[in-house]
Amino acid sequence: MAKRCEICGKGPGTGNNVSHANNKSRRRYLPNLHKVRAKVGGQVKRVNACAQCIRSGYVQKPA
Repeated sequence: MAKRCEICGKGPGTGNNVSHANNKSRRRYLPNLHKVRAKVGGQVKRVNACAQCIRSGYVQKPA
């Protein structure tokens, strides 16, 4: 599964894990994706959408 929201295009971010001793190692921040049924162009389709898009109402769920 691609780690990208099909609505807004949000994908993985990068940064550092920082230990108590201030050691740094690379890490990835993954978006909170959910597979939801949504209306896309008049048809019902399964899309990967982030939680922010679902909460904001960008994903129109079928009745």
